[in-house]
Amino acid sequence: MRDYGLVGIFFATIIAGTIMPLGSPALLVAAASFGLNPALLAITAAVGFTIGMTVNYFLAYHLGRPYIVKKMKAEELEATTLLWNKWGWILYVFFGAIPILPVEFLALICGLLKANIRTFLVLEPCA
Repeated sequence: MRDYGLVGIFFATIIAGTIMPLGSPALLVAAASFGLNPALLAITAAVGFTIGMTVNYFLAYHLGRPYIVKKMKAEELEATTLLWNKWGWILYVFFGAIPILPVEFLALICGLLKANIRTFLVLEPCA
């Protein structure tokens, strides 16, 4: 960790933000114990995790959405999407507040339901 510093944390948190959990909080604690600047560490980790979550969002949006469209009735999908766009942010913040819940999967749900990308990016740091 000492050899890779902030660059290593950046790439590790990108991977942690995707569907491959790496335990990014433990990585940050370890990196901080090596004397990395805490402010730079927090910013680097937040940007990396946001990029990883955005990868999940776009994968689900572009690859998963066509699959869901084939499996659900159009009316059900539209109703679910409208419900998510109205109230999904509450679930997103709830998942972000409890560390053991898989917030990475919410990025997939947001992508599948075509949640507004701006709302997603605003809420993502809450996770």
